Amino acid sequence: MPSGRESRVVRIGNASGFYGDRFDAVEEMLTGGPLDVLTGDYLAELTMLILGRDRLGDPERGYARTFLRQLENGLGLARERGVRLVVNAGGLNPAGLAGAVRELAERVGVPARVAHVEGDDVLGRGWGEGVLTANAYLGGSGITACLNGGADVVVTGRVTDAALVSGSAAWYHGWGPEELDALAGAVVAGHVLECGTQATGGNYAFWRELPGGPPYGFPLAEVAADGSSVITKHPGTGGGVTVGTVTAQLLYETAGPRYLGPDVTARLDTVRLTSEGPDRVRIDGVRGEAPPDTVKVGLTRLGGHRNEVVFVLTGLDVEAKAAAVREQLEAALDRAGPDGAKVRPEHVSWTLARTDRADADVQEEASALLRLVVRDRGAEAVGRAVSGAAVELALASVPGFHLTAPPGRGAPYGVFEAAFLPAAEVPHTAVLPDGSRVAIPPPPEREDRAAVAEQPALPEPLPPGLPTRRAPLGHVAGARSGDKGGSANVGVWARDEDAWRWLAHTLTVERLRALLPETAGLPVTRHVLPNLRALNFVVDGLLGEGVAAQARFDPQAKAVGEWLRARHLEIPEVLL
Repeated sequence: MPSGRESRVVRIGNASGFYGDRFDAVEEMLTGGPLDVLTGDYLAELTMLILGRDRLGDPERGYARTFLRQLENGLGLARERGVRLVVNAGGLNPAGLAGAVRELAERVGVPARVAHVEGDDVLGRGWGEGVLTANAYLGGSGITACLNGGADVVVTGRVTDAALVSGSAAWYHGWGPEELDALAGAVVAGHVLECGTQATGGNYAFWRELPGGPPYGFPLAEVAADGSSVITKHPGTGGGVTVGTVTAQLLYETAGPRYLGPDVTARLDTVRLTSEGPDRVRIDGVRGEAPPDTVKVGLTRLGGHRNEVVFVLTGLDVEAKAAAVREQLEAALDRAGPDGAKVRPEHVSWTLARTDRADADVQEEASALLRLVVRDRGAEAVGRAVSGAAVELALASVPGFHLTAPPGRGAPYGVFEAAFLPAAEVPHTAVLPDGSRVAIPPPPEREDRAAVAEQPALPEPLPPGLPTRRAPLGHVAGARSGDKGGSANVGVWARDEDAWRWLAHTLTVERLRALLPETAGLPVTRHVLPNLRALNFVVDGLLGEGVAAQARFDPQAKAVGEWLRARHLEIPEVLL
């Protein structure tokens, strides 16, 4: 623990929620108010695939180069203000990025002690053919060791997103691996911060109620020595921090009440949220349990090649036109090529989006979109054979036939898979500014590793017989959705106790499947989080092989929650 800080909070900010987030955020956060640590999350499942392809072209690449450009001004600002920088921008090459930061520091004349964390790259474990990247999700202990070693800048590869905050808080407050409640509280704060402005109004269901509009300010957490925190933002920045914005982010890309991590299992069903005034939400009560004895590994591989053609169908008889176009294309794909080889791709899917409306004043509003997506292990099967067949219909198909864009040759697509390794078999090493290497041991064995979550009690239902009115679910509930590999999660929360009493008994798995027919044939699990007045649904397989495969119109399930909120059902009038 840094001396003299036993009773202080550590102010940890975030300046990036993904690779490509607002470039000026680093400078905004460093100049907008006091901070002790500034973090940046640059990695996602899709990002690892992108960096893997970068590394194929140049072994010296594989990291988020945006961070270096942000340091051109940011490094001096951080030094002037005494702020440590902790980022996972190292991607697949944290040592390479650490070296580049040292070179930049020398070039701009700002002394900087740079450390990095490695060990997450487990590609050499024999994962099978075609795996491009394999990275274990490390915890925050390596970050803690780097900061204890005097680092001004810490660069990591694939750590959990929340580890950027929990590792920094553990350094500041001197926590050991046995302080599970404190670590769990910091992990929860880290999960709120990790997606940047999603905690301050971005992607928020009730965005029109926020006190300030975009551009939204980036969030920060004041983390106390017991792991409790206050989520806030710098004064004068856009958006707002409310119990609602924090609830929404807590539900994002989570599943059940136990939020598993390599350092601690945080109990989301123990989280308490309290408003402490404008743009200040307290998080406390978080209980921690031992982490699992395995570590998640993210695998990416090239899944094959993909192509897409979107046909525009206008005016009358849209369903008949769609059937005719589909029949013509299917016949073309079923023909053998000139050499007798097959033409038809391995996977062919069609979707018709009825974006048209009757008697439209604008032509685009009179049009529907018929989308063809093809996939195959080989490039040829999705290239000329498909695009040529689509173009050849130009003068020989339904009236008004045209495409949204000329069809292309197709492109490779990626697949994300999750695997697991025993925690004791995954190396975790902090490389300090002086070059010394510190091996981070796995968390100690504990008896409660395999604890099973109990099913929480539901609230009392509303009295029977209340008058109802058919209305959108979104009039009484918020939602936030996202992706994890091929699965999607949809978190739904109520804003008062009566709405929660209704929601908990009404929005069952069966009702969700009825409201969202795309989920009807898929496994759906419902988790109940009474402290947050929330339900969290996990829909397995909705996204096929993951975001890079683009299996559906919304490949990351970002808008599934808003789709659900727009569906109508009978709602008690007293709630409306």
